[in-house]
Amino acid sequence: MSKKRYPRLFGILPFLGMLLLSGCNWTLLDPKGQVGIEQKNLILIATGLMLLVVIPVIFMTIAFAWKYRASNKAATYTPDWSHSTKIEVAVWTIPVLIIIALGYVTYKTTHELDPYRPLVSDVKPVQIDVVALDWKWLFIYPEQGIATVNKIVFPANTPVNFRVTSDSVMNSFFIPGLGGQIYAMAGMTTKLHLIANENGEFDGISANYSGAGFTGMKFKATATSQADFEAWVNEVKQSPKQLDAAEYAALAKTSENNPVALYSVASPEQFQSIVDKYEGMNRGRPVHEKEQSKEAAGTEGMDVSMHSAAGAEE
Repeated sequence: MSKKRYPRLFGILPFLGMLLLSGCNWTLLDPKGQVGIEQKNLILIATGLMLLVVIPVIFMTIAFAWKYRASNKAATYTPDWSHSTKIEVAVWTIPVLIIIALGYVTYKTTHELDPYRPLVSDVKPVQIDVVALDWKWLFIYPEQGIATVNKIVFPANTPVNFRVTSDSVMNSFFIPGLGGQIYAMAGMTTKLHLIANENGEFDGISANYSGAGFTGMKFKATATSQADFEAWVNEVKQSPKQLDAAEYAALAKTSENNPVALYSVASPEQFQSIVDKYEGMNRGRPVHEKEQSKEAAGTEGMDVSMHSAAGAEE
């Protein structure tokens, strides 16, 4: 009895899997931004091209197994068969053509979707600087002179130019509903260009494990009308918090479950100063430590010169 039941159970498993996945949020396949739409199209085209091989193989496997089953006495029995030119041509030509088509589409699309490539638009883009911290996202609006934590707002149908870095370990900046994903690394600046085709709120996440608070490193990205965006900027400018040196030092400390924070004043040079802090790394030491080493070496050299001069005078 059990021998008959288990094969039936295995046959039901794929349907159970589809039922369980039916409640998933297919964000990547339902994007709301042009970049995400083009990435979705690439996924579907690539999957379709690969299925041109997979689906016929599945049907042929079933057909051959049925035709040449032990009980089918009418099937042709050719134990000495070893070669067929037609089969060889089909087996090699079709996959090669698929690989050529897939390679062309992938090459063309990935270059068009280069994250460093600005989006073509008649609308002036919004600049947002992104800093990955443990475990929160700091967003600086250099043109508006404001900053936020774990929340960004921008106009819909307007390109958004992101500059991304980290003041901690490597991380990954990702808004699945709009497409694109770019790494944030200390001492380096990466770029990402996105656009929202409609108003809405999108989930932003950290797509690279970065420690204990990684799962809570999330933010909200809201696309609004131009008027609502300007009203939001004015609202942020009324916040009592200011992103000065002391406030940033406190913000940069490791913390989990960080709420949204608004800063009415933020220096447009804040992002670059964070990047510059890590430039000139010398055996893992930040630039300020390197400069201290140079100053110490210079002082020691000065002392040696003074002693030498004093000895010469004697």
